[in-house]
Amino acid sequence: MKIDRFEDIIAWQKAKELAITIYNIFSDSRDFGFKDQIQRSAISVMNNIAERFERRTNNEFMHFLYIAKGSCGELRSMIIIANELNKISKEDFRAIYTLSEEISMMLSGLIKTLYPKKTL
Repeated sequence: MKIDRFEDIIAWQKAKELAITIYNIFSDSRDFGFKDQIQRSAISVMNNIAERFERRTNNEFMHFLYIAKGSCGELRSMIIIANELNKISKEDFRAIYTLSEEISMMLSGLIKTLYPKKTL
């Protein structure tokens, strides 16, 4: 299946959902440093997928997919701290953590499909 727009990539759609969730949950946070960092990591996932898609080169595609995958890991790390510091509810923690894992797995699958000889 040929994808003509980055908006059609399921990993981007889920990353957008993740970013909106993060922005909504932390919109009233007064811990501005934490808020800024977690929002930047969330938005980085979807933006790296989109940026790569618009560049249209295969080597850059893999590079940006790895960056997006790294941002998913950063977000999970931050959400663990947010959970342990009681900055978010247990339900929000589980939802965000699960969604970020799902996105990371989708990115890994996309990398493996496009570059089967590369290891993750």
